[in-house]
Amino acid sequence: MSEPQVSQALVPMDVAGRSERVRAAVAEAECDALLVANLVNVRYLTGFTGSAGLVWLGADELVLVTDRRYAEQAESETDRAGVEIRIEITNDAPKEILAAAATGAGRIGLEAASVSWATQRQYAEWFSAELVPTTGVVEQSRQIKDDGELDRMAKAAAIADAALAEVCPMLADGPSEKEVALSLDTAFRRRGAETSAFTTIVAAGSNAALPHIRPTERPIGSGELVIVDMGAVVDGYRSDMTRTMAVGEPDHEAKRVFETVRDAQQLGVEQVAPGTPISDVDKACRNRIEADGWGDAFVHGTGHGVGLDIHEQPWVRATATEVLEVGQVITVEPGIYLPGFCGARVEDTVVVTEDGARRLTHSPKTLAVA
Repeated sequence: MSEPQVSQALVPMDVAGRSERVRAAVAEAECDALLVANLVNVRYLTGFTGSAGLVWLGADELVLVTDRRYAEQAESETDRAGVEIRIEITNDAPKEILAAAATGAGRIGLEAASVSWATQRQYAEWFSAELVPTTGVVEQSRQIKDDGELDRMAKAAAIADAALAEVCPMLADGPSEKEVALSLDTAFRRRGAETSAFTTIVAAGSNAALPHIRPTERPIGSGELVIVDMGAVVDGYRSDMTRTMAVGEPDHEAKRVFETVRDAQQLGVEQVAPGTPISDVDKACRNRIEADGWGDAFVHGTGHGVGLDIHEQPWVRATATEVLEVGQVITVEPGIYLPGFCGARVEDTVVVTEDGARRLTHSPKTLAVA
């Protein structure tokens, strides 16, 4: 009998409305147009998912330049997204197409994080306008998710929840970290995900003290804390969740580590609401961990935005200066890592709503699995 899949009937997204919001940010950056090279941003603005493409976002037109491999795909995907766009297909350098589009533009924004020095020098030969480095122009718009984006992320989270419930019992059989990770990745795909949102982390015992270790052949032993950090992808949108579990009963100190992290994470989630300084979420988690004497063992920020990328704006950390806004999706994921002994992390993906917050990830946060 096949495994049940999460329903893939998707709420429509407002892809067509994104260009105007980004144009406002381009104007704020005192640019006449933006050349978009980041492929995630290309997808966000157009719906096009190919591996090669540039977008020209001018004052009154949107142009997608790609090669002949993607001619039919570009037409199909942008039409499905409802985007008013001109598609240009060329297997040669798109210099002439973009130079023509840039006629009359005095200042052209480039995505500083996505354009190399060599590419910038090439663009300087293409355009007579001033080239301006910009940061986060499209990403700023991407922070606020519409109903269609939230629907995809909720479905990705539901797939991850279901996969964990399916795979969790196998921990009691002493599998390797790699075997558990592979089982989760397989369960994601079987339940309807495109792929895993990132390299699935399964880390047991002393390996759990390494926050981003990749799964190894190490078998999971009795009494060990096991960190499982995972996510799924639905129509490009990602979920992110971490649970810490144990096979059997961990020792007293390891159990205290887990309970501190679980409590800190709950305090952080309780801070999530529109208008709340993002740094307050970090502070709530960090203060709880510091109160139990493990402040130095919390070695990363408390969270990050999630969407088309697994790590995107906003960044949930002590130095954040922004406040939370309705429609943002963030993670809350404090951790404690004690080298040579154990580690624990608990994470949810959380939507900022009008009246507070809504979790997208719902797996239990109980410790023992067998």
